[in-house]
Amino acid sequence: MIIVPIKEGENIEKALKKFKRKYEKTGVVKELRRRQEFQKPSVVKRERKMHAIYVEAMHRSED
Repeated sequence: MIIVPIKEGENIEKALKKFKRKYEKTGVVKELRRRQEFQKPSVVKRERKMHAIYVEAMHRSED
């Protein structure tokens, strides 16, 4: 359960923004969307490999 402490006189919009940020960090929505559609293990492996190649290229271009 997500708990957002609210200070005395704090704006409700600010508290809602904190809640949304905490909720997004938990990854609930991301996990739900991932589970809605099955992907073959080989496709997942290929995507991870392509992402790793992309990240490595980004790191090399910074240096």
